[in-house]
Amino acid sequence: MKKLLKWWNWLDNNILYLFLYIFIFLIPLYFKFPFIDIEYTYIYIRLEDLFVGVFYLLFVIQLIRGKVRLQTKFLLPVLLFWVSVFISFFVGHFILDTVPVFQLGFLHALRRVEYMTIFFVAMSLVTSKKILLRLLMLYITTVFLVSLYGIGQRLFDLPAVQTANPEYARGLILHLTPEARISSTFGGHFDLSAYMALSIPVTIGFYLYTKSKLALLVIALAISNLVYTVQRISFVAYAFTSTIFLFIVKRFLLFLFIVIVSGVMIFISGDLTERFAQTFQLKQIFVNKQTGSVDIDQTINVKELPAGNYEISLLKSKNQKSRSESEKKEIEALANKKALEEAKLKGISVNSAEFKNLVNQIASVIVIEDTILCDISCSTRLQVEWPRAIAAFISSPFFGTGASSLTEATDNDYLRWLGEFGAIGTILFLYILSAILVYHLKSRKRLDEKEKQLYLGFIFGVLALLINATYIDVFEASKVAFSFWLLAGIFTGYLLTIEKGKNIKS
Repeated sequence: MKKLLKWWNWLDNNILYLFLYIFIFLIPLYFKFPFIDIEYTYIYIRLEDLFVGVFYLLFVIQLIRGKVRLQTKFLLPVLLFWVSVFISFFVGHFILDTVPVFQLGFLHALRRVEYMTIFFVAMSLVTSKKILLRLLMLYITTVFLVSLYGIGQRLFDLPAVQTANPEYARGLILHLTPEARISSTFGGHFDLSAYMALSIPVTIGFYLYTKSKLALLVIALAISNLVYTVQRISFVAYAFTSTIFLFIVKRFLLFLFIVIVSGVMIFISGDLTERFAQTFQLKQIFVNKQTGSVDIDQTINVKELPAGNYEISLLKSKNQKSRSESEKKEIEALANKKALEEAKLKGISVNSAEFKNLVNQIASVIVIEDTILCDISCSTRLQVEWPRAIAAFISSPFFGTGASSLTEATDNDYLRWLGEFGAIGTILFLYILSAILVYHLKSRKRLDEKEKQLYLGFIFGVLALLINATYIDVFEASKVAFSFWLLAGIFTGYLLTIEKGKNIKS
């Protein structure tokens, strides 16, 4: 009986830590299998959501029982942000009708609370340096396992579960083609790349503090995964922040190691350099002077990212006299194709003189222009997603049009916040992020030199995520958002421990 009581007391005192340890592993490593389907939406409740709900409930119970003390740093702005999110949802659903499905908008709003609550849980549980380092070791271990699985996807055809579209989100087991970008245990390559951009600087800081050879291996594997996702913005974010970080701490040999690993992986993959090269493409386009319609001269395949029709810079067009014979043939082929489509609608015979006149008529109004086009990914953002978010903000500048109103993605978190939450929600969220960074920068003076390097890893990881947010919705991706708020809570908790003069164990 005494042993049972002793065991129960130990469990009672440590159950929140056990759940936190499981959380650190579960969120990045568990595939996004659906558990409960929400009717009339593409959203699924997953098993990790149930685990998180139980975890938070236990935390509240232990708070009431006095087993843990809630750290309230940044609580007020976070609560105000949550209130603004739900106001935006109610405005969108009940007034603007931009959120037609109640449960879809409500769950989108609620998940902001779900993601950010771990910040306060982790912050409240970090009460010593020993706990800080233990949690970071577990986090780095999960980065290692995620990276290892990503390499396995590329080399050994390990399966993937993705959420890139509603069909995949049903939990389909996929085997990636050789041309596909890896996603490891994440819902897509964009989530994985953002996670790596956040985690690599954190792992670098952990290596500088511990000198662990495992951390060096994790860095190398994480860079490999980042390269294999072929995400340009994430690679730029990683390269920029890691370079500045290592130059600030004057670790030039480590910088050389990272450059070599990155260079070797880029050379082996080849896809990333091609992706960068395809960002802006010099293309020959055919413009109909009468209708303004544009046809792009390009061949689309699985390896090459096609150009969009968003013109970055327009160069001199060619008149009929300056056209070469090959260009004339290209125009004739295009005119013939267009004429066939029109003849089919009008019932014109392809052997008739009327059809030949139609071909000549179309060819006479086609102008060849050499222009620089951004790729289809960039073009979609510039022509569809970003203008949609801006229009939503203009229509409701204070509270936006509500969570979920901009569909699945905007591919720019800043514009998504403006469109869905308006100026009030955006200002509050940016204030929270900037306040956390400022607090960490100011509090570094309380740390020793090794601890400062550890904390710089987190600070530059956050900066990498903020750069990612210009092109990907990283703070809405569950695994990335959970990881960020977890790390923010862990690092902030230790600073508060020092600030309040608690017992620090080296």
